[in-house]
Amino acid sequence: MNQHTLSMRLERVAAHVPAGARLADIGSDHGYLPVALMRRGAIVAAVAGEVALTPFRAAERTVRENDLDQQIRVRLASGLAAIEPGDAITAISICGMGGETIRDILDSGKAHLSGEERLILQPNGGEQPLRQWLMENGYCILCEELLRENRFDYEIIVAERAGPVTYTAEELYFGPLQMQARSPEFLSKWQRILREKHKTLTNFAQARQAVPEEKLQEIAQQARWITELLA
Repeated sequence: MNQHTLSMRLERVAAHVPAGARLADIGSDHGYLPVALMRRGAIVAAVAGEVALTPFRAAERTVRENDLDQQIRVRLASGLAAIEPGDAITAISICGMGGETIRDILDSGKAHLSGEERLILQPNGGEQPLRQWLMENGYCILCEELLRENRFDYEIIVAERAGPVTYTAEELYFGPLQMQARSPEFLSKWQRILREKHKTLTNFAQARQAVPEEKLQEIAQQARWITELLA
């Protein structure tokens, strides 16, 4: 993967960035996503934010080698602190981290959100708490996508602020739009997870030490939800 050929996962993220956007890519790593979009003429400006020095330097190098220093600002900063008011950001992408981490980045960086941006989020697990945050902060989920790459399931969640929005506990768990669409990828993902839940419950039943009742109930509840979903 480089600035010319993105991974399938980043290609799908790129597809949700509006044409002509001013993008903030948080946790940009090598800066491949903003550089690829800029080279295609898909966006007009970008910020590549990175909290760690090594990927920050890598992103600087990618931007410099593509002569995009004027269009893409690479900043060493924690989360949304990479965004400055003058950037006039219209889209924010945060990819390849746990859902809880993405939630925490959004929550601690609220002061940097205008509420006008499109959020394009690609969590590696932990989608439920991330959707919970979106709901609690008035973000409507516009699009959800699931893809499988290198034997991993990746979800993409696209959201915009729209005022009060309510999702059920099941919708937060599965994804409200994915529940409706029921794509083959979605169904096979949850078939795999159901097998894991049943295995966990069996292990719990055979465990020498008592498993906390709350944990047992939570997994049993999830297994019931998945069974109903697949019925």
